Amino acid sequence: MWYNGLLDLSVMQLVLVTLVMTHITIVSVTLYLHRHSAHNSLDLNPVLKHFFRFWLWFTTAQNTKEWTAIHRKHHAKCETKEDPHSPVVMGIKKVFWQGAELYAESATPETLERYGQRTPEDWLERRVYTPHKELGIVFLAVMNLALFGVNGIWIWAIQMMWVPFWAAGVINGVGHWFGYRNYECADNARNISPIGFLVGGEELHNNHHTYPNSSKLSRRWFEIDIGWGYIRLFQLFGLAKPKGYRPIAHCVPGKQDVDVETVQAIANNRFDIMRQYRKRVMEPVLRQQKTLMDDEIRPRYRKLKQLLSREVTLIKPREKEQLETVLENYAALRQIYEKSLELQALWRQRGLKPQEKLQALMAWCKEAEASGIRYLEEFAEHLRAYSLRPSA
Repeated sequence: MWYNGLLDLSVMQLVLVTLVMTHITIVSVTLYLHRHSAHNSLDLNPVLKHFFRFWLWFTTAQNTKEWTAIHRKHHAKCETKEDPHSPVVMGIKKVFWQGAELYAESATPETLERYGQRTPEDWLERRVYTPHKELGIVFLAVMNLALFGVNGIWIWAIQMMWVPFWAAGVINGVGHWFGYRNYECADNARNISPIGFLVGGEELHNNHHTYPNSSKLSRRWFEIDIGWGYIRLFQLFGLAKPKGYRPIAHCVPGKQDVDVETVQAIANNRFDIMRQYRKRVMEPVLRQQKTLMDDEIRPRYRKLKQLLSREVTLIKPREKEQLETVLENYAALRQIYEKSLELQALWRQRGLKPQEKLQALMAWCKEAEASGIRYLEEFAEHLRAYSLRPSA
């Protein structure tokens, strides 16, 4: 019938078409806007790059410069009052339900000028995409009505809500509020799910904030970044070139000499180093100490385990007091905690010369090996094996 549109599809076919179109939109956001434009971690073929730009204008009214500038500002000012969409500052409800509005409010001339460099400024951008942002979604509405009839109305509505809900609400909101952390980066970013499909791999948000310049968002064997799958597919046809996804630091079997390259490799791989320290040193020592804990502290064992490895700037004052109380009573825990802070000082301190960092790391390893704590001794030996060059 005429009200079913030119295609006259069944309900299941309409649902499938909607999911395919919204998925293309998500792929455009994660590959083009995020990994390519905002972070320059991915090179795209000009044809593919323009397809993504057109598709986003056509289906979301999204402007490349605005999105890029706001996202870069988010990383530069993360979890502060200047962060365009921090649930830590604004509250989870506001960011989750008003994520799109926060983007619009943040697109000030100052933000665009400071953070919007290296974005398209060609004729189409100047004459069509920027001055007529809403024209694309008007054409989309007309096309939907023509192809799908009255069903085109709800298909269009879903397309309009898809990115504001998943990208602006879920990733920017839930991604800084709830989930698991592989790495203790300096903000509250979390991995929502190890399976990154619905939002193109952006669900692995803690991984991204830890390594923002990597085109690959998955880090653990069980994590799946579907966006990375598309990158590899496009790479086969010469349409994409990923950057910054291979590890620079390597462990060289048998290496025992601490040199400048060791320091550089550890600093480059610092977040993974601290994750290993948690697994290899903190957790086994804490399990040993658990048998010595009194009835008052033992129920807080799980919380203590989190606090020992948490990024120091994210520990609340009350939690800091609780942690200090435990460390006063358990010398082994204090020792491994202080050694953790000393190791982090290698890359936290500004202005240290490479030779000074080398001397500090050599001293750290020597003290760790003389600590009498087997796990700490083994970890010091592990650090000595790091280099910027892989083993032959």
